[in-house]
Amino acid sequence: MKEEQTTRPWAVAVRMLLVIAVMASFVLASTAQAAQHDTEGRRVIPMGRTVGIKLFSDGVMVVGFSEVSAAGGSSAPARECGLREGDIITHINSAEVDTIEEVQSVLQQVGGEKMSIRASRDGKQLQVTAQAVQCSADGQYKLGAWIRDSMAGIGTMTYYDPGTGVFGALGHGINDVDTALLMPLQSGNIMYSEVTDVKKGESGAPGELHGAFQVDRDLGTLSANTAGGVFGTLTDKSLTAGHTAMEVASRQQVHTGKASILTNIAGDTVEEYGVEIMRVYPAGSEDTRDLMIKVTDPVLLAATGGIVQGMSGSPVLQDGKVVGAVTHVLVNDPTRGYGILMERMLEMA
Repeated sequence: MKEEQTTRPWAVAVRMLLVIAVMASFVLASTAQAAQHDTEGRRVIPMGRTVGIKLFSDGVMVVGFSEVSAAGGSSAPARECGLREGDIITHINSAEVDTIEEVQSVLQQVGGEKMSIRASRDGKQLQVTAQAVQCSADGQYKLGAWIRDSMAGIGTMTYYDPGTGVFGALGHGINDVDTALLMPLQSGNIMYSEVTDVKKGESGAPGELHGAFQVDRDLGTLSANTAGGVFGTLTDKSLTAGHTAMEVASRQQVHTGKASILTNIAGDTVEEYGVEIMRVYPAGSEDTRDLMIKVTDPVLLAATGGIVQGMSGSPVLQDGKVVGAVTHVLVNDPTRGYGILMERMLEMA
């Protein structure tokens, strides 16, 4: 995924840790006290298990533009009508569109006539008028827009709540790889996966987990894609067999010092590795980077170089409680990264 610049005072490059391959409002608690009340006595099963994640968007996202060569010259009608990268097209005329195939079908039906396009931009609805042109190369009517309707990859399941059947994963949202905007979720699921190998992280070049997931073995359905993770319902409980629920730590209980993470870097085996919580950031920011974490375990450092893409969602444990989840790696120092507090993930769930 693309590098980001932190909005914290220190400007260091970080990278989200979901390994993604392109396939085609929540309210925060106003005070730390409210968050603590919500999670007091809460128990969840920490997982640390990689899963395949497949997401289908609600509408199609515009991720770029290109000129269409037609008899009258080249043009990009989508750009010329006022659409922008990141816009979510939901309707063309009266037809609802959620897939690339649906958009292509409607365009051929409308042909060269003017059409009304409804889209969402920054949470607000807009409407524009466009006119597709007939491509001289293949005779198809086109708007000159690159669009995306789905994404898939591997990431790590953070927790399972046996009381509600809800799971949380990643610790950050699934963003479009071109626009860096949160993908609007229409539907999605998680699938059984195994880690096949690891690309070791180095300074300036974050590593990543390589894995394979079984498209015919769904484990659960997605219901939300938020800045604090993806959430859904677990339908196949085989992943949780033999696991014990642990108490969730409140922000006030989390401290600097020794901790550990549960993560899956080979096959389907989850192991516990030593880390250090270097800093717990103050409450009150919508930025979900609550923790600074450093990998200290020599076994994990030898295998991965530290934190790698695909490990996002790995639960952080301290003092016998679930503290949070790993979310980002520092590009120039793969031994360090950020994490989100578990209480914040549960708020968003």
